[in-house]
Amino acid sequence: MASRKNTLLPLIVFLLFKLLIVEATTINSTDADLNKGCIEEERKALLEFKHGLKDHSDRLSSWVGAHCCKWRGVDCNNQTGNVVKVDLRNNGDFSRLGGNSSSRFLGSFERLRYLNLSNAIFGGVIPPHLGNLSRLNYLDLNGDVYYYVPLMRVSNLNWLSGLSSLKYHDLGRVNLSEATTTWMQTVNLLPSLLELHLAQCELSDFPPYFNPFVNLTSLLVIDLPYNYFNTTLPGWLFNNISTVTDLYLGGANIKGPIPQVGVGNLCHLVNLDLSHNDIESQGIELVNGLSTCSNNSLELLNLGHNQFGGGLPDSLGNFKNLKSLDFGNDNFVGSFPNSIQRLTNLESLDLSENSISGPIPTWIGNLLRMKRIDLSFNLMNGTIPESIGQLTELTQLYLDSNPWEGVISEIHFSNLTNLESFSLHLSPKNQSLHFQVRPGWIPPFNLKYIDVSNCHVYPKFPTWLRTQKRLKKITLRNVGISDTIPKGFWKMDIWWLDLSKNQLHGKLPLSFNVACIPSSISKLKDLYVINLSNNHLSGKIPKNWNGLDELQVLDLFKNKLSGGIPSWMCSVSSLSSLKLSDNNLSGELSSSLRNCTGLYFLDLGNNRFSGEMPKWIGERMTSLGQLRLRGNMLMGDIPEKLCWLSYLHILDLALNNLSGFIPQCFR
Repeated sequence: MASRKNTLLPLIVFLLFKLLIVEATTINSTDADLNKGCIEEERKALLEFKHGLKDHSDRLSSWVGAHCCKWRGVDCNNQTGNVVKVDLRNNGDFSRLGGNSSSRFLGSFERLRYLNLSNAIFGGVIPPHLGNLSRLNYLDLNGDVYYYVPLMRVSNLNWLSGLSSLKYHDLGRVNLSEATTTWMQTVNLLPSLLELHLAQCELSDFPPYFNPFVNLTSLLVIDLPYNYFNTTLPGWLFNNISTVTDLYLGGANIKGPIPQVGVGNLCHLVNLDLSHNDIESQGIELVNGLSTCSNNSLELLNLGHNQFGGGLPDSLGNFKNLKSLDFGNDNFVGSFPNSIQRLTNLESLDLSENSISGPIPTWIGNLLRMKRIDLSFNLMNGTIPESIGQLTELTQLYLDSNPWEGVISEIHFSNLTNLESFSLHLSPKNQSLHFQVRPGWIPPFNLKYIDVSNCHVYPKFPTWLRTQKRLKKITLRNVGISDTIPKGFWKMDIWWLDLSKNQLHGKLPLSFNVACIPSSISKLKDLYVINLSNNHLSGKIPKNWNGLDELQVLDLFKNKLSGGIPSWMCSVSSLSSLKLSDNNLSGELSSSLRNCTGLYFLDLGNNRFSGEMPKWIGERMTSLGQLRLRGNMLMGDIPEKLCWLSYLHILDLALNNLSGFIPQCFR
């Protein structure tokens, strides 16, 4: 008997191996096989499809010659030469294809198994002869992610019934509003379907009763977020499909109550996302029901933005495999739930925007796989535990807007070697938290983002920032720094800088053109926000801040700056907000401002500018929405051409020496 088993086992393995080879060769072919060329009719259909495309980056430059099986994105059967795979998806490199989706090419390949045109810029009606592809296993026509409004649409989904072999179905970001009352019935005609993706499809009907519901008993993934269902979840979704592993209904306008989950149902769930809905307290009943599964496999639970209320459920501790938990903005109250300490596989915890009170428990340091913690905008208080410094995998830590007190020391960061983002933006009404680190401290991490506001950092500028070679965004707002900005600081390659409401003094750097490789390119060429307001900076605004081509916001409000407005400011076409108020700037309004045609916000108030108000403000600065010139020494008439500023909704010219009539449009 044993020898018979030993004989059968290699035979079974051999047969399985042969089956895998046969399955693989039906879709993918070797280079040698592709040399056989392809069927002429299918080659012509591909060329017809190409002819109707917009291919600005020449992605399909290889689509020439007789051997279409060698063309980019095309695979053929190595025995028959039929096209079995067309993969022209966009992978985020901005070389997106475009055109009209109504090309008859889509239904021309009877042996096609795989069709992926996702993230392209196709428009028009999806042709119904797509239903001719009876052997199709994989269909992905997911629309372009950069467009908020779907470009493709369907007149109906009746053609789906012809795709009897379909296993993967994605029409995300396709307008299905004309099929909203029948979409579920047509999907039910796909007995082999494993994954259904209809995200952001403008669906508004979710059938509450659907019986029998036997054809989708193999369904694993239901992905229907950001639709307009405006209804409760149907009972069949929770009790008729026990195979589902992934259920995504975030932002789908779902309301409570949630149907009661039968014993043993949905116990195969791995990912559950019902965020951004209106489920209310019934969501807790769902959590309690799922927690009874003996083989609980849930890894992602996102019920954020539902306004549940009440306390966090103790049953959370039963989800032993949970990796991501998001209960943000759910109106929870009470203390930090102790049941979470049992979630030893947890990697992401979001309890932000609730009313959770009390301290962070010290056992937080035992969740050693944690990568992201967001406890912002709660009522938590007390000291931040030093044990948080034991989370070696932590990359993001957000503790904003809680009334913390006590001290944050080097111990809190001792083992945070992977930390990239740290935010501790507190209320200016509560400044009881102090940073205490040595002047020569070298952190174990290398941050990309730091926001520390309304805390006591140190009178001197934190020198440890110089060790952070990857910093892109720096906010140290109202942290008690009374110092000059170190010269080396301006060599950092950052795109956001906010050092406002400190006691910084000294002069602004003469130039941002710091020598680097290549020497002609400024290190700060990507900087788009500079906020140095509410400090004691003096001197003139430098004339040669060149290279800031991405600058959008410049705020030097309430310093001691003098002189005029340098011409470089309006050579930056991206500049949309300029705030130079409450300084000692003087002279006539520079004609160089004529080139600030993209400005939306301009505040030069409380300076010493003189002369007449330029008429060209109304002619050139047509994007202005807010104009503040109060508290200067301007004279003359208010130009009638200010009436040309169609976006203007705030105009403040008070405390000047203006005369004459107020333009009719402002009366």
